[in-house]
Amino acid sequence: MRDFICSKFNKVGPSGIRKINEKTLEMERAGKKIYHFEVGRPDFDTPKIIKDATIKSIENGDVFYTSNYGIMPLREAVAEKLRNENNLDYTAKEVLITAGASESIYDSYSLILEEDDEILLPNPCWPNYVNAAHIMGAVPVRYSLAEENDFQIDFDELEGLVTEKTKAIVIINPSNPIGSMFTLETLEKLADFAKKKDILVISDEIYEKIIYGNKKHISIASLDGMKERTITINGFSKTYSMTGFRLAYVAAPEKFIRVLNIIHQHNTSCATSFVQHGGITALKEGGDASEEMVKEYKRRRDYIVEKVNSIEGLSLNAPDGAFYAFINIKGLGVSSEEFCNYLLDEECVAIVPGTVFGSAGEGFVRFSYASSYEDIVEGLNRMEKACKHFLNK
Repeated sequence: MRDFICSKFNKVGPSGIRKINEKTLEMERAGKKIYHFEVGRPDFDTPKIIKDATIKSIENGDVFYTSNYGIMPLREAVAEKLRNENNLDYTAKEVLITAGASESIYDSYSLILEEDDEILLPNPCWPNYVNAAHIMGAVPVRYSLAEENDFQIDFDELEGLVTEKTKAIVIINPSNPIGSMFTLETLEKLADFAKKKDILVISDEIYEKIIYGNKKHISIASLDGMKERTITINGFSKTYSMTGFRLAYVAAPEKFIRVLNIIHQHNTSCATSFVQHGGITALKEGGDASEEMVKEYKRRRDYIVEKVNSIEGLSLNAPDGAFYAFINIKGLGVSSEEFCNYLLDEECVAIVPGTVFGSAGEGFVRFSYASSYEDIVEGLNRMEKACKHFLNK
């Protein structure tokens, strides 16, 4: 019998993050206590006000298909949020509601990428962006985010990566897995670069509200001449701890949204009806709960930065946003994968090798601090013990 599986899936691997998570679940079934820092899932419950609005929506009978675009009150609430918080002048007609940001990525890629088109992706970056490109038959081209450059874009390198096949560049700001943020100078240079090269920008802003200190998030679409060449992806999972709700949105010029909606019709139909009503409440009334979560993330981040930098063999630049610590382990003289495997097998601590996010992640590990403060303290103590093991070999 011939092989019926499409050859492009030879380039698409399973999620390296979920692979680790599956192993932890197997270990837990065997009775072991695992300290989870591998998955970017907030450990907070969804705020009650949002859950109550969702339940009320079900009780009111909002259980049927909605407009493929999403219910108009939610699209209007998103547009209002973008105007008030991001200096983005979008109307509801320029907003599409999706079943999570993963769908937003897939739809956006489907819109712009043809076979053999090239798309510029950060190295390191969240693996879905790479694998979705392979699924489209497109070519992911990686640009470096290097620690020695404060994880900003190297535009000399970027210049050399653009070809006539380059269609777009993806930015994740704040970054997953690094937790870094692009400066205004970097965004302005990128805006000029995109206009000069006539490429689109896909801007993933899912962590925009999880930022620390005096850092300020800037949407690249708000810069001069960028609205017409930017697809902005955002959602509710991280800010409001609504990961299981599967609710996100795309903001883009109306001509893009019309075609995105056709793609969305054929792969999803619509985001869950009653969840969309919960999204309205999140945007209008969920701010206080979100701010409390960020305060706790900052407390965790501050402890991690101090503790990690006290451990021989490790170093860490303080994350600007998100809830990830991209820890430099180069001083241990061991690969990222070997360190993570040892840490899980011997110390029951689950983190992710930096190489899951790209070749530039070698020598780093991603530690998600969307876990309790107490678990973080214990997990880092166990990590320190593992470091001593490798330093004493």
